[in-house]
Amino acid sequence: MSAFRARHAWSIAAALALTVTAPATATGASTASADLREVMFVGNNWEGTADVIKSGGDFAKVGRINVIPDKDARMAEINADPIKWIAFMTIRNSVGEGHDQFVDDMYSTPDGRSMVVSRPSFADVVSIDLASGDINWRFPVSGFRADHMAVSPDGTRVAVSASTSNTVHVLDINTGKQAGSFATGDKPHENIFTSDGKQIWNMAIGDVNTATDAPWLDWTKGDRKITVVDATTFKQVKVIDMRERLDAIGLTDYSDAVRPAAFSPDESKLYFQVSFFNGFFEYDIATDRITRTKTLPKNPATSTDRTTWVNDSRHHGISMKPDGTKLCVAGTMDDYATVVDRATLQEGPLVPASKPYWATVSGDGKSCVVSESGADQVTAIDFNTGKKTVSVPVGDHPQRVRLAHVPANWTGTTAD
Repeated sequence: MSAFRARHAWSIAAALALTVTAPATATGASTASADLREVMFVGNNWEGTADVIKSGGDFAKVGRINVIPDKDARMAEINADPIKWIAFMTIRNSVGEGHDQFVDDMYSTPDGRSMVVSRPSFADVVSIDLASGDINWRFPVSGFRADHMAVSPDGTRVAVSASTSNTVHVLDINTGKQAGSFATGDKPHENIFTSDGKQIWNMAIGDVNTATDAPWLDWTKGDRKITVVDATTFKQVKVIDMRERLDAIGLTDYSDAVRPAAFSPDESKLYFQVSFFNGFFEYDIATDRITRTKTLPKNPATSTDRTTWVNDSRHHGISMKPDGTKLCVAGTMDDYATVVDRATLQEGPLVPASKPYWATVSGDGKSCVVSESGADQVTAIDFNTGKKTVSVPVGDHPQRVRLAHVPANWTGTTAD
């Protein structure tokens, strides 16, 4: 795994300090009509495709989408601009682990006719027509890299992190026009809309590509915080610095870079992962404090050299069963996924998985679905038993997995 971290990175690459990808589980089509079919989008980051699979049952393949139909035009622009070329190569040689990052996050439009996708290496968000495979609109983000997205509960707006400009853009999902934007901490990552659509929570993870990974050098990682904004005015509601909350419970050596996160059904609690930690925390929003810490098992085969962990991750991916009774955790560097009882925080069986990168919930709420980026497959785990039910092959380096809707008779825009 150590090959991903280019020790010989140029000084300008360090200055750009790009971030990795990374979690919401909204469908992007909350009021699907009878002629739509619920599916899952699986983004194959290094390949530039998205596999579409069933949202439950056997999770069988439905079709595939080429998310970079304009690759030649984008590469011509990049090759003609030295600054863009340097940024493109920096992504390849740092967060991309030697590969280009062509798809980070994806959602469907409310009518199920298009996919909206963020493309890190191309620093943009595009809408792709699911019938023709053509691009409907393109929005270049500020800076040099697009990252995690979130869709509003009504499916009409999408928020995208522009990781090198410390900005979140909020776009009309049908037109690509910007409705607004807001400033964040260093390297914005995960975005989550509250269920009422009134707030957006953004998690800034700081510089995850530097080799200063020892706990005593944590201060070098930048301004890491949760920024909460009003989703209509984009004005800041509050800022949460987990450094203060971790210090308050004696965890001064733990990173405060909040990675994937999941709200409880009533949104009174936030469960979140941080850099370097094999586990997660429970944060009570009303009292503004960390109430429980869960440390999950370490894989004895995992290197203890923190600089070999992908983009400062140890565990990256967390989701919650819709009834709030179970959590599902992707133990990225420890090569397993597990279901955790929310009441007791007792983990279930450790399901072997190859560099699981994300965890989401099936359409029927019965399964946790993790992307195995090291094995090019997605795996479903039954929430009740904690055991694997099925694995489905997908493309190269699957990362984000999202519930979505497509036309009922849709079978894909590109051949496998």
